[in-house]
Amino acid sequence: MTIVNIYEAKTSLSRLISAAEAGETIVIARNGRPVAQLGPMPKRAPRSPGRMKGHVRIHEDFDQWTEDDEAAWYGDDSDPLAS
Repeated sequence: MTIVNIYEAKTSLSRLISAAEAGETIVIARNGRPVAQLGPMPKRAPRSPGRMKGHVRIHEDFDQWTEDDEAAWYGDDSDPLAS
């Protein structure tokens, strides 16, 4: 773990990011007091399409547009004096 002050971090950010990419953790301090940490991003598992198959159920009518949907989205136009 490397500790650098804010001024050094500002002037050598590219070098510090390269170190973080290599797996190093850098602590940024203000007046000798740690205030931030720069480090590598955690590894993410690759996506596996279809992982939720059998766990999600979509009703057959989920994409049917009804008059109730129309009224909910755009309001009810049956009363021209309604505001």
